Formats: sequence, structure tokens, C-alpha cells
Amino acid sequence: MCHSARIMIFSLLAMPPSAGCGTAPVEERSAVTIVVSGDTGGWIVPCGCTANQSGGLLRRGSYLQRLRKTGLVLYADVGGAVTGTSEYDRLKFEAILRGEAAMGIVAHNIGTAEARLGAEFLRQIAPKHRVPLLTCNVRDASDDLLGERFRIVKAGGRKIVFVGVLSDSEAISDVRIDSPRKAILSALSESAVDYDSLVVLAYLPEDELNELAANLPEADLIVGGPTGQSIPPHRQGPTSIASATNKGKFLAVFATPASFPVHWEGEVVEITARFEDEPQQKANLDEFYETLGQRDLSPLQTSFADRLSTDAPESFRIAGTANCRNCHTADCEAWDGSRHAHAWESLTKTGAQVDAYCQQCHVTGFGLPGGFESARRSAMHAAVGCESCHGPSYGHVQNQQVHTTYFGRAHDQCTSCHDRENSPTFVYAAYWEQIQHGAGDANEQRNEE
Repeated sequence: MCHSARIMIFSLLAMPPSAGCGTAPVEERSAVTIVVSGDTGGWIVPCGCTANQSGGLLRRGSYLQRLRKTGLVLYADVGGAVTGTSEYDRLKFEAILRGEAAMGIVAHNIGTAEARLGAEFLRQIAPKHRVPLLTCNVRDASDDLLGERFRIVKAGGRKIVFVGVLSDSEAISDVRIDSPRKAILSALSESAVDYDSLVVLAYLPEDELNELAANLPEADLIVGGPTGQSIPPHRQGPTSIASATNKGKFLAVFATPASFPVHWEGEVVEITARFEDEPQQKANLDEFYETLGQRDLSPLQTSFADRLSTDAPESFRIAGTANCRNCHTADCEAWDGSRHAHAWESLTKTGAQVDAYCQQCHVTGFGLPGGFESARRSAMHAAVGCESCHGPSYGHVQNQQVHTTYFGRAHDQCTSCHDRENSPTFVYAAYWEQIQHGAGDANEQRNEE
């Protein structure tokens, strides 16, 4: 059968034994809960640089385990699993799919990030990790859909149809995106399958999400992203609409009782530290870290490569903290006692020292000329050193009359790592007291702070 016309139907209902020869089994009606995640954005696990961070596959797995103890649960994802197309992002996407497969996912919609990974890659890894990638409006150059058109799940004595769409305002090379509403209606008309509930996984901005809900009364649930912030479930006509977004910190959860007609009630659940790490998801994270350790990727093999300077002058080069000690002894001694000097060690406690996302803020000169290259090749730069704040200083080391790159504005670099996500309590004046230096040696007359 043509790839773009596949129809997937499977049952999560345990059939009771037949009452006698030739007697058809009777489907028992039961309550059903649908859980939808979205916009994971590569966050397999929260950063961990501050307390009270939410999200992560480990806690998501724990939440689903708890919920399944109370009844039948269907889990789906609206898309946006990663943020780039590099080798690093592809490895992370596969790790996320492995985690979702372990959580029994019934459908993963193709969002912007997934579509950018390309048809060939998606068709290779979907069966590999046993995750049904879904789309009824994203097509390749041959006009074939990049995933399954829809999926019908028999659960709780009812048929639930999942369809997935991506905003047609996206511009992605080698991909054509049909009108979401028309694609959904076309898929349903061609299926000729009766159903009790229609669930739309819609990777659309908020205005398009609302417009789709207003013009698609056939849908029972429309769950979207990216919408900036999660949107609690609310009704628009006969349709319940919600959004699960923002680094996978929130889940949209809908439940319907065993009785008919079907009526869905929903809420948004924040995945906080009250949910423990689920062992199978922890094993998946460890496998991901092991793979990264084996690959030992350079910054140019990550999604952060486009932020790196490729045409900088020779002076814009990392010299290394060791070269600073000759003239700035007191400053370096102050640095030795700071947490910056032990930033790498904080990663090794969890195994995250192999993850480029973490490396950026825990090393010196990530991807810059002369700076951090990889976990195995850059031991001398495995910490937050002088040039993390003062900038590449090779030119200054060669000629002390040449100022360091960020002379007079080193403090501006703080918020590149101490942002609202990873350091929400950051206040420069208070944090500066913990690392204060710049007096008592050759740098006194050029105190940059």
C-alpha cells in the first residue's frame, strides 16, 4: 500500500472470553484518559542548574505510570521534539523516540523540528523505534506524506481517531504543507471509518490553533503548540482546545467517563519534582549519554554551530586560563575558589558532561578558535574560565596593550548562561560578590567590572 495512504488501527481493549461458540465478544466500556505532550525542545531532562525546574522524560514516564494505575491511558505528542537538524539533534531525537516508545505512545505528530529532519531520516527511524509518526498535511518532493495519515485506536469500547497537522505558514525546504483543515477533512472522508472521538495534534501558533478549532466542529479535542505558554483546556463550540508546550514542562490531560455520549474534561499538568525519575526513562537517558560519549561530538556537529564565529580575526582566539595566571595571579586565585572553576565537575556527577547543551555554559570558549572542542579533547577548557566572561584573549596575551575582547563589559556575558530558565534568581550585584576580583595585581588599573 502507498506510504501516504496507510491506515493504522490497533486496540488497547482486552476482549472478554466468548460466551459460547459463535458468540461475538462484547466490548466493555471504560473510562479513557488522553495525555498529550509537546514542544519538548530537546529537554530529555531539565537542565538542573537551579531548583524547581519542571519537565523531562524521566518524570513524564513516572506520571504516566501513576495514571495508568487508575485506568486506561492513551499518550500522544504534538511535535517539536528537538531544536535543530545536526548530528547531535538526530541522536537526541532518537533518544526521545525511544523514551516515548517505552511510555507506550500511540502517535507523535510531525512538527516543524521533525519536518526539518527530512523524509528519509523520519522513515528510517520511525519503524526502528516503533513510534508512529503522524501527519496528514506534510509531504515530500514526491508528494508522499512524511508519516501515517491518521491512526485509529480502539480503547474503552470506543474508536478514537488521531490526526496530526503542521502549520502551512512554515517554510521548510523539500517539504510541501497542505492546508491543515482541508487535510484533516480529506483524511477522514477517505478513511470511511466510523469513530467516536477525533483528536487533532496541531503544531500551530495560537491564532491558527483557534482558527482551526472555530472551523473544525468535527474535532472533539485539538491540542497544539507552539503557543509560547501552555493553554488550559477550554471549549470553543463543541471542541475542547488546549496546548502543551514550553520544553515539555506541561502535559494536556483529558478524561472521559465510561458512559456515552463521550464528554471530555481536561486540565494542564505541570511535571514537577513531585514526580520521581522513572527507571526505564533513566536508563534511556544513560544510553543517550553513553552514545554522546562515544561520538565525542564537536560544537560544529551540534545545533549550536550557527552561533559560532567562523570568520573572526586571529586575535579572537581562546588563550586559556593558564596564560592569565602569569599576570593576574590574585584574580586567578579568587577564581580557583569559585564555583565557576568547578563548573565541569558539577556535570560529571550526572553524566551530562557529554551533552553539548550543558557544555556551552560549563566550559571555556565552546566552539571558538582555540577553545573547547569536545569532552575528550579539551580537558584544559573544561570549566568556566577567565575568557568565558572577558572573551577570547589571545591578542591580549600576545600584547598586553591590547584589551581583552569584552573589555569594560565582561558582566554583559553573565546572562548568556545565567538566564531566566537556568538562573531565575540571578542579580548581577549579588552574584558578583561571590566571584569578585580585579584588584591588587596588574589588572587593577583596568578593572573591567
